[in-house]
Amino acid sequence: MNGKKVLGVIFANIHEEALGILTATRTMGSVPFCSRYRLIDFPLSNMVESGITKIGVITNANFQSLMDHVGTGKPWDLSRKSDGLFILPPFNVGTAAMWGNRIDAIYGNKGFFDQSNQSYVVMSDCNNVLSLDYSALFDAHDKTGADITIVGVKAPMPDGISSILCFDKVDADGKITEMSLDSKADGNVYHSVNIILMKKYLLDSLVTTAHSKNEISFQRNIIMANAENLKIYAYDATESFVGTLSSVQAYYDVSMSLLEKEYRNRLFKKDSPIYTKERDDMPSIYGPDSKLCNSLTADGCIIKGEVENSIIFKGVKIGKGAVVKNSILMQDTVIGENAKLNCVISDKDVNIKEGAELSGAPNFPVSLTKGTRI
Repeated sequence: MNGKKVLGVIFANIHEEALGILTATRTMGSVPFCSRYRLIDFPLSNMVESGITKIGVITNANFQSLMDHVGTGKPWDLSRKSDGLFILPPFNVGTAAMWGNRIDAIYGNKGFFDQSNQSYVVMSDCNNVLSLDYSALFDAHDKTGADITIVGVKAPMPDGISSILCFDKVDADGKITEMSLDSKADGNVYHSVNIILMKKYLLDSLVTTAHSKNEISFQRNIIMANAENLKIYAYDATESFVGTLSSVQAYYDVSMSLLEKEYRNRLFKKDSPIYTKERDDMPSIYGPDSKLCNSLTADGCIIKGEVENSIIFKGVKIGKGAVVKNSILMQDTVIGENAKLNCVISDKDVNIKEGAELSGAPNFPVSLTKGTRI
């Protein structure tokens, strides 16, 4: 299967309630991640690298920052006369109401699907950070003759989000014979990461039928309800780096894991780069007394203090004598002189005054909303 035959669809708002204050004023897709990226960069880049040339981003609310980030799609080579990137409005057909679930969202954008020339659809959420070769997914879908292929991983069940599809029994060739939702089993569970591939006409038929019955669960009413009627296969992505952002704690844990080179190399691969909108900045400036240890630092920072085991986004200023450990500081955060931070997640434009001290714990980081002054 050629990527040009596949229509990409990204859900920008799904599961955003799990990230609390990080999504209070933005979509899940526009949450900053790993010093320079947004969460939507990962599904967008994966799709583009597999040859997909038309991608629709389904939004619901708080999508101004998302539109500012993706723009015309130029960083992903999606600024095109034919196909390209489309921001899809958050309204149902014939109404002014925002969509409430995945089925409504697809049905409400039926015109976009109908006007697309692609034969297949691959859908993805933004709460899973991974680098996936979609071309291999397309080949596996063709090889098995599947009606639906769902990407899954064998890992502990994420906390904080519901309606996770679990593959209870899978044949040797990957066909799913038994499924459930939200398994309570201990240890690793083979579960979906909500990347789903199928023919466009099949998706249209399934969603139209479910919508006519006022059904609201894509997993239960479309996937599980057709387990016996359709050939549904699993595609195992366990060997890839997969970080599921199911809570603020999970966001912190996944982010901090990338301070280890092994995990960074698995996520950021040379042959499948992750693209993002670039903000032109000068190189970071480090004061004569500054110290950095095991940290990721973006451009445009001024660091005069000490940084250890932390992720520093663009434009951050850390004053002389300040100590930042085990923390995530997003764009344009300002840390005053002699301030001390440990296990803190600071959203954009936060200002910490001189001498202030904030300390959380690895299993309970302190989270500061955008624009906080302390």
